[in-house]
Amino acid sequence: MSKKAAYEEKTCRYFRKPGPDNTSHVLKAVDERARMLGIRHVLVATCGGDTAFKAIEVFHPGIRLIAVTHVTGFDRPDTQEMEESRRRELQDRGVQVLTCQHAFGGVGRAVRNKLKSYQVDEIMAYTLRTFGQGTKVAIEIALMATDAGLVRTDEDIISVGGTCEGADTALVIKPANSFSFFDLKVREIICKPAHF
Repeated sequence: MSKKAAYEEKTCRYFRKPGPDNTSHVLKAVDERARMLGIRHVLVATCGGDTAFKAIEVFHPGIRLIAVTHVTGFDRPDTQEMEESRRRELQDRGVQVLTCQHAFGGVGRAVRNKLKSYQVDEIMAYTLRTFGQGTKVAIEIALMATDAGLVRTDEDIISVGGTCEGADTALVIKPANSFSFFDLKVREIICKPAHF
């Protein structure tokens, strides 16, 4: 395509349904796009580590994989869904594991739970879910990883999310800190469910 063209055509996979059955297709598409674009950082949402372990097997060695877990206490008080042995194994295999407050579900969720009043962060989360749960997750973990200093705001990343478990969505994102949310840009949709 000529540099003067007003557009580019790129492939986007639209899954017939959301969920973990799409995980291997998502990871292969992410590896392809990361190679094509020269992207070095890929974030993968993972509760117990399964998606991160699958990603290790698929991604080429040049990718720096960051596994983002649920916050401790998400499932029940004082518990972490990812077992410590699995966290250590991921880290031993070169994966950074991030566990921190959810960008769209921290103190605002406490206000909702106590006072029955939604806050801005959860309204934003519900708005993003109009594109699918995986889209919301992918954007949220990009904010979390940026806030933790694991990715830079001047380097595009790929962020992978899912619906309940596994992966069904992947986005190329220019990341931003949560306090600069509107500087975050979704550059490309690699894949997502069409029906959810």
